[in-house]
Amino acid sequence: MSHDYICFLIIRIMAHIKGFIPYAHNRVDNKEMLENSLSLLTKMNERRSLRFFSDQAVDFKVIENIVMTASSAPSGANKQPWTFCVVEDPTIKKAIREAAEKEEYEGYNGRMSERWLKDLEQFGTDWHKPFLETAPYLIIVFKQAYELDSNQEKHNNYYVNESVGIATGMLITAIHLAGLVTLTHTPSPMNFLSSILKRPENERPFLLLPVGYPADDAIVPELDKKNIKEVLIRY
Repeated sequence: MSHDYICFLIIRIMAHIKGFIPYAHNRVDNKEMLENSLSLLTKMNERRSLRFFSDQAVDFKVIENIVMTASSAPSGANKQPWTFCVVEDPTIKKAIREAAEKEEYEGYNGRMSERWLKDLEQFGTDWHKPFLETAPYLIIVFKQAYELDSNQEKHNNYYVNESVGIATGMLITAIHLAGLVTLTHTPSPMNFLSSILKRPENERPFLLLPVGYPADDAIVPELDKKNIKEVLIRY
């Protein structure tokens, strides 16, 4: 009995065990696979981080779909250690902006090294963050350092940073493919987000992303990405 056949039998047996289901996969030929991969590469190469947002409304169902796409990400032991807080309330957005700008001001005026500030010059940024109020939505990603059950008992989560990082990457991709724009905003420290949003003790702020349409007069810096020889090493 061949090794491949044994593996096949094990898979078929597991498929009938409670908790397992057959994996449905639509295979495509090499030509279609190449076309699909090139189409995605072309589309994602159009993605840019944006700091100039329109206040135009966005259907909340779109945001729900984007978040659930991110939440389909793999995670350690399928713990799904993330929470996506979507803020549209102007009062809360204003509070977040004020707190973020306070931290950013400290960053630009003492916390950041001269080298860091020099590296940021190409983006033309400073501590002012008006997009935090202009964008129709703010999505704040929280990582769950551990689980809290209904009795407030603690349970382990695994590979939390890796899992939430993957989910955030999928979130950014989903935002772009939906036709919207975002920015990975990381005011440091971000503890004020936990306080403003009254999040439980097991959650830590991971990333803040304004989401919406670009402003009509939006501009972005002209940047180069690394080429394939710089990022892909084939062995």
